[in-house]
Amino acid sequence: MGSATGPAPGSRVVLGVSGGIASYKALEVLRRLTESGHHVRVVPTPSALRFVGEVTWAALSGNPVRTDVWSDPEEVAHVRIGREADLVLVVPATADLMARAVHGRADDLLTATLLTATCPVVYVPAMHTEMWENPATRANVALLRERGAIVVEPAVGRLTGPDSGPGRLPEPPEIVALARAVLALGPAAARPDLVGRHVVVSAGGTREFLDPVRFLGNASSGRQGYAIARAALARGARVTVVAANVALPDPAGATVVRVTSALDLRDAVHKAAADADVVVMAAAVADFRPAARQDYKIKKGEGGGVPPPIGLERNPDVLAELVAARRPGQVLVGFAAETGGPDAGVLELGRAKLARKKADLLVVNQVGGGLGFEVEHNAAVVLGADGSATPIERTSKDLLAHRVLDLVIDRLPASAAGM
Repeated sequence: MGSATGPAPGSRVVLGVSGGIASYKALEVLRRLTESGHHVRVVPTPSALRFVGEVTWAALSGNPVRTDVWSDPEEVAHVRIGREADLVLVVPATADLMARAVHGRADDLLTATLLTATCPVVYVPAMHTEMWENPATRANVALLRERGAIVVEPAVGRLTGPDSGPGRLPEPPEIVALARAVLALGPAAARPDLVGRHVVVSAGGTREFLDPVRFLGNASSGRQGYAIARAALARGARVTVVAANVALPDPAGATVVRVTSALDLRDAVHKAAADADVVVMAAAVADFRPAARQDYKIKKGEGGGVPPPIGLERNPDVLAELVAARRPGQVLVGFAAETGGPDAGVLELGRAKLARKKADLLVVNQVGGGLGFEVEHNAAVVLGADGSATPIERTSKDLLAHRVLDLVIDRLPASAAGM
């Protein structure tokens, strides 16, 4: 698969809407897509119009709305819409809609469009937990994925009424972020190259508490790790994110495990990595932690006294542990945020770190100057254990994520599932 270059301005998106209570959330997906410059054609099912009316969809999209193949027959909409789209995004995708898609039904305009689409197709399911976990639905999801569609795992949370569990629609901003990640791949996204793979990503920055209110930490926001998670989801992977103190919406379709300290992260990553094909350690993990945590807030003392010294002890090297315990064929990726120093430059420090860690890839980025922590852009040089060095010029963190995954995929065994 070639490297991503970003979604083209004015990409043509078909927003399919099936008949579920979460249909109203597709309005925000539509608004965000149109505001970011995409041309959106809404294709609802007849039952979807029971939740949100035709006039609303037409007004917000600026395009006519039809549900059947008999309206405007001279337009041959059931063929043209699917052929001309750069992406078909179904929000929400109900159990009924996915069942009809699996069986090749074409009894309304949306299912006919799904049959004629040659672009990537993304289903974002929403339904009650019992429906999502039913063997029939699980089998349909597996078949859609085998055929190259991206079916997002639903979120876990409040459903209609008092019910709660897996089946909730992911938040609209993350659905749009995933759509943009798929568009960034272009036609190659119609052949997801991580289907059948499990990708584990650590993100954010750990906190090592001194007392109940103070901690040693860092400025990592988790944006780069979440961008890698979205990119892996766009390529069809099952994704687990180990998130250390991240204040971002969960990537649509990912399983998110929240942790605080380096020891918490270590336990969660080792557990998730047991069956992972790829582990990307993008989190900024503290090298040290306080040797003793105080039970009460440390006081500064009276009269401007000298503060008590803080004893530190080393945290485990999680990446080195993963390398030592790696499964055959597992690809391990580390990150090194460097500033350089008086005795060594950024790349020199990165090469030394890769030699110590023995990972497959090390993403070395110089922080500062509008790059690295808490910003939208990044630049890096990806060092390989084979001696390679791949520079990635300043770009969005989403596109940098795809460039890194291109290098990961080159190192995965070709015989595994989904290849």
